[in-house]
Amino acid sequence: MTAAVALHSVHKVYNNVQVVDDLSLTIEPGEIFGLLGPNGAGKSTTIRMLTTLTKPTQGDIVVAGYDVVRQPFGVKKQIGVVLQQLSVDQDLTVWENMEFHARMHHLSPAKRKQEISRWLDYVELADRRDDMVKTLSGGMKRRLQIARALLHEPQILFLDEPTVGLDPQTRRRLWEIIKGLNQQGMTMLLTTHYMEEVEYLCDRIGIMDSGKLIELGTLEELRQRHGEGLVMKQDGGHLGDARSGRWDYQFFPTMDEAKQYLEQQPDKTGMMIRPSNLEDIFVELTGRNLD
Repeated sequence: MTAAVALHSVHKVYNNVQVVDDLSLTIEPGEIFGLLGPNGAGKSTTIRMLTTLTKPTQGDIVVAGYDVVRQPFGVKKQIGVVLQQLSVDQDLTVWENMEFHARMHHLSPAKRKQEISRWLDYVELADRRDDMVKTLSGGMKRRLQIARALLHEPQILFLDEPTVGLDPQTRRRLWEIIKGLNQQGMTMLLTTHYMEEVEYLCDRIGIMDSGKLIELGTLEELRQRHGEGLVMKQDGGHLGDARSGRWDYQFFPTMDEAKQYLEQQPDKTGMMIRPSNLEDIFVELTGRNLD
């Protein structure tokens, strides 16, 4: 099966700075792939290259069977893009935003009406079709962006921090929309700062740092590689007050080995064990939190 997205030895240089450094990666059809990294890691530049907004300095990128440099219009027909920045027109109605975008993709009048109704219904905005976008909540605007990106029935959806700034309930609602689309067969690439979002949605995860891909695999593969058990020890401060002192983390291959280590300690004050999670692994690899 041909990969939905394939990058081979991709480099991007801005002002003599290597922003993306020898990136090779494939995303399979029907996969939700999470791309993580601290600020400046090269994620946004990678998304810009994949969506034809900027050209790679070196290397090959194929999206939905089209080369991003030689066949950018072929790529654009096959992808939908939901950016972190709100890009809907605030001074148009919900329907007018969808209508304008559908015309840009040269959908026939009958097809426009059908697809706009279909996707507004899917993201639960059918009852707001005649409302001005400026009157919508942040979550509704984000759902409108997703509906608009789906109008031309793309094969691949790029989601760049789609739930940033939204309340937990609204984020969960968007997760279900994203999950539902994937269950219909859509391939997705997701960037986010919310680790639980990646854990819930993504089939595989890639972690970038300083332009390089430093880790790749499923969550379970990452936990097996770095350790499934974690011993935490509070260094200074007061036990129970996470804001005082700092925590030291030690990974163990299994929870049983973490328990065994803890039991052997003569002084267990300020120590606890728990299963490792994606954020632990991210911090271990990059030395800092996503935020």
